[in-house]
Amino acid sequence: MTLEQEVFAPTRPEHGVPVLKTERLTLRAPRHGDAGAIALLANDLRVSANTSHIPHPYGVDDAERFIASVNTRSGEACFVGTLDGKPIGICSVAPRNDAFELGYWYGVPYWGRGFATEAARAVIDHAFGDLGHEALLSGARVTNPASRRVLEKCGFQWTDVRLYRIRAINSAAPIDRFRLDRGLWASLKSWAGARHAV
Repeated sequence: MTLEQEVFAPTRPEHGVPVLKTERLTLRAPRHGDAGAIALLANDLRVSANTSHIPHPYGVDDAERFIASVNTRSGEACFVGTLDGKPIGICSVAPRNDAFELGYWYGVPYWGRGFATEAARAVIDHAFGDLGHEALLSGARVTNPASRRVLEKCGFQWTDVRLYRIRAINSAAPIDRFRLDRGLWASLKSWAGARHAV
């Protein structure tokens, strides 16, 4: 699937966050009613051990705190990815230190089906196109090649490896770090359009 095949159609904003539609997903701001579904998916150690911030175990109270805390900072856009109205994961752009970081996770039943890439592309387009970010950072545990492939398919370039604290395992782990700047994003978008027009 090319970048141009992704359908980027923002609609009604909720808490300042638009609704984005892709070929298969609807991405919208997390709502209070999503807490149970988010907790069920995030409570899997295979999910939380691949993120820096999700504790394990993860319950409904954790999900409610998460939902209450997102989309409150300038330049932040947190989306719950839904498939046929059902939450299946999270994709966001959030401030981290002096930059903005793309983060995502999807429930294990939805791995290996391209949902993370599809959602990430829509959120990246929103970050550069609507929010005006100049660059995005992201990361993936070195033991998570599937997440690394998501970033590479979205145009992110590897920069280095750093140790980060992983709450779910109460330890540090090496994380591959990546960067995507506005210029490369714009080039990828125009190249995809040129290939599609041929």
